[in-house]
Amino acid sequence: MTLASRQESQNDEPQGEHLQRNLTNRHIQLIAIGGAIGTGLFMGSGKTISLAGPSIVFVYAIIGVMLFFVMRAMGELLLSNLNYRSFIDFSADLLGPWAGFFTGWTYWFCWIITGIADVIAISAYAQFWFPDIPQWAPAILCVGLLLSLNLLTVKLFGEIEFWFAMIKIVAIVTLVGTGIYMVGSGFVSPSGRPASLSNLWNDGGMFPHGMMGFFAGFQIAVFAFVGIELVGTTAAEAKDPEKTLPRAINSIPIRIIIFYVCALIAIMAVTPWRDVVPNKSPFVELFMLAGLPAAASIINFVVLTSAASSANSGVFSTSRMLFGLALKGDAPRSFGVLSRASVPSSGLLFSCICLLGGAFLMWVIPDLVKAFTLVTTISAILFMFVWSMILLSYIQYRRTRAELHRASRYRMPGGVFMCGVCLAFFAFILVLLTFEADTRSALLATPAWFAILGASYLWLGGRRRAALSQEKMPMDLAGQGADGVRG
Repeated sequence: MTLASRQESQNDEPQGEHLQRNLTNRHIQLIAIGGAIGTGLFMGSGKTISLAGPSIVFVYAIIGVMLFFVMRAMGELLLSNLNYRSFIDFSADLLGPWAGFFTGWTYWFCWIITGIADVIAISAYAQFWFPDIPQWAPAILCVGLLLSLNLLTVKLFGEIEFWFAMIKIVAIVTLVGTGIYMVGSGFVSPSGRPASLSNLWNDGGMFPHGMMGFFAGFQIAVFAFVGIELVGTTAAEAKDPEKTLPRAINSIPIRIIIFYVCALIAIMAVTPWRDVVPNKSPFVELFMLAGLPAAASIINFVVLTSAASSANSGVFSTSRMLFGLALKGDAPRSFGVLSRASVPSSGLLFSCICLLGGAFLMWVIPDLVKAFTLVTTISAILFMFVWSMILLSYIQYRRTRAELHRASRYRMPGGVFMCGVCLAFFAFILVLLTFEADTRSALLATPAWFAILGASYLWLGGRRRAALSQEKMPMDLAGQGADGVRG
């Protein structure tokens, strides 16, 4: 079937059966920005600076460049066929049903464990103001609120993410502006060193801990980019995706420069990198040095909304993954049913129930630092799997759909060669994860997930074959109608 006929057939079907295109350009742009700015930037940058020194600027820049090419590959694939709702669809179409199954369920699991980490973080941030409340209570309240809001309309999700992203942007732009002012005004740090760009290279150079310190920064920094692919799950609900998706993806490099590189340069120009405390937010420290007494409360609010934004993205994206999987028969059929507001409400409810595992975890394990590290590392590993599946899908697309690539108005720069470079980079990150005990344990735990998926796929395949054999029998013997599993 040609692309035109596929689009015609889609348009002929009842609108109630499809996700509605209610996300406008400003929603898509801010969702993309929110996805590119992770909580790890606000809270994890202190540890990455202590590990890598000023070279952390290159770490974030390199990761950002690699993920830009992943997003360009995803953009070309999504726009090659507007019937693709997300990367589940094109991975299943290009690599086979197993790829859609593994990609969809892995992405769902990615956001579930990331969401659990987020609700844990939200509880910790809430206790900054309300130290006497049980630590599981804010988690339950947050999940309940996000479920209620996402059940209404997809446009409301876009509005929530728009304002969450605006809070992040204002915080980072303010930090960069404050850093420039402090450098220009001759501010002197508590250690007696004046604020200056030379602080980046005057103390041991850009690589004070050598290449091993530089490599160590990648282990933590990669988690800060989790969610950058979120714009790919909005494809089916974006108005005029042929314009909005390229705009959102093309602006990724400038976002990386402003929101990561400039913010880190501002921090280290004001506070020499050796003075940055690993377990504190350097954002808070810079504003406190600037004489803002409410810095801790303000940044606590910013980081809380950042975690809430991430959890909100998780609730949205997991429900859309379950919707796509259900339409292919890879998830319970109820997940493929839309509410009157064109929202996959069953998938939303199921994902939110799973997110409540974060509240249960806080009740079972009071000390969550080690568990949080394990969860976030597993999340980063599984996200790299999803990013790799996007790249492998693109390579297959170039091999088998050359005519679509030639007709594309939004081609990935570098093509198959850059796909290979990005895949090699992700393999390099996996090798780095073996160097530390906590990240190594997470790396060793992830194969269990793929073993579960493999067993589930084989079991589901057996059921499908049994259903097909029954469909070939006479109707009065098989007792089956024509409404089998949708594939």
